[in-house]
Amino acid sequence: MAIRILIDRLLVERGMSVGEFAEAIGITPANVAVLKNGRARAVRFSTLDSICRVLECQPGDILVWDDESHLDS
Repeated sequence: MAIRILIDRLLVERGMSVGEFAEAIGITPANVAVLKNGRARAVRFSTLDSICRVLECQPGDILVWDDESHLDS
């Protein structure tokens, strides 16, 4: 998939663990791992809103289109 989710960098910058982040946005740590590892097929706008609120960022800070990643499929 050509869309990548860059949560790791923001979690490090904010000094948050995956567990703290998962609790703050209301999803399980396993689902955070699905997002981080690029296995998510969809993200609810309400989840994206929570992610942006907790990480104090814009959607474009987390979602990146990578033209090269489609070649890996």
